[in-house]
Amino acid sequence: MTVVGAIALPSLPPERLPAVARAADASGLAELWLWEDSFFAGGIAATGALLAGTERLKVAVGVLPVPLRAVPLLAMELAALERLAPGRLVPALGHGVQEWMGQAGVRVGSPLTLLREYTAALRALLAGEEVSTPDNRYVRLDRVRLTWPPASSPPLHIGSEGPRSLRLSGEIADGTVLTGGTTPDGVRAAREHIEQGRWAAGRPRPHRVTVYLRAATGRDAAARLEADARRWGLEQDDDNGVAGDAAAVAAAVRRWADAGAYAVILQPTADDPDPEGFVRFAASEVAPLLG
Repeated sequence: MTVVGAIALPSLPPERLPAVARAADASGLAELWLWEDSFFAGGIAATGALLAGTERLKVAVGVLPVPLRAVPLLAMELAALERLAPGRLVPALGHGVQEWMGQAGVRVGSPLTLLREYTAALRALLAGEEVSTPDNRYVRLDRVRLTWPPASSPPLHIGSEGPRSLRLSGEIADGTVLTGGTTPDGVRAAREHIEQGRWAAGRPRPHRVTVYLRAATGRDAAARLEADARRWGLEQDDDNGVAGDAAAVAAAVRRWADAGAYAVILQPTADDPDPEGFVRFAASEVAPLLG
């Protein structure tokens, strides 16, 4: 069964997020995704607030740029969130937009090396292990162990696009997050790279692929989606977004799912007039059509 979720865009002010999350929780949405874009609301603070204000909703944050936080700090934050809301946290890591990382003074010479070292150390810390990594290039820890590790570590996802990053995700992560604008053929191509990484590392267990699907419904949906495509530098067509009613959106979700996406997360336009209504639409109208 395909997981259908929705995104609360970073263009929403933080004080709007709890109402969106409550609407998602009440309507039965599977997952609400946040983005930690520079320099909007902090992903950990927002995720914690939404988990505290909901009962069953899974809250995902994708992606957390690894250069911005020392790995012990993120391990402490994720462990606390997972203990407070077991099974409802979905974290995703990434390189971060390199221009933004440069603005923050944390850009590194080899983002792939950093992501590999960071993910390995984070996984071990969340498992309650003592971690020392004196030979690493970037993540150098000395006998670090969490006092309060979670009972069960949340699966770690990686947000990536390029072939090398996708292979790395297949090798070291539990799932991959693909950006909005990824076509069904793009999902198929990404899965090939992910599979190469999985099998090269001898990791035959399932690997979840999540894709953001640009979507608009209601008044002026087609025009809003067209404008949104221009904002992202895309030519709007049926392979990078969908506008229409629940049946049209559900048909599009099936296309991306058939291409290999386990979870399809609906991405509204930045000018969507009703963010609460959008998450209710995803949960109450689109998801039931997918069985």
